[in-house]
Amino acid sequence: MLKIEVWSVLVVNRHQDMKPLALHELSAFTERFSSFKDAEFRSLNVISPLQIQTIFAVQDSARAYDWITITLEFNGVVDAKLLQNSRLSLLDMSEGVNILKDKNLFAFGIGECYNISAIKSSTCYIIASSLKYEEGLF
Repeated sequence: MLKIEVWSVLVVNRHQDMKPLALHELSAFTERFSSFKDAEFRSLNVISPLQIQTIFAVQDSARAYDWITITLEFNGVVDAKLLQNSRLSLLDMSEGVNILKDKNLFAFGIGECYNISAIKSSTCYIIASSLKYEEGLF
């Protein structure tokens, strides 16, 4: 029983570290991580039907291009095309990802996707009402 209580505290604290990504920060965020070009897509976790987390290893230009881990958390998911974790390492990440804000939704897609219809034809995409991120160690 103690283990369950400790685990619950860790989960709550983890969500407090997540930072909301605002629309005015989106361009600087993707530029800082070179649009995730040549990143390593480590995992994709469906927390609930409305919440999905992705984890990437990326190079951070703010840290002299040192490798770090970025966790993206999409909340209020309205549409998604997901891949199994076993296939993520096979993705060609040379074009990176695109994250767009369209109306009240964030749209995330693999590759050079500059509008919602291109994102929806991507190998993997997520469309959600909010987006948070967390930086971690490589």
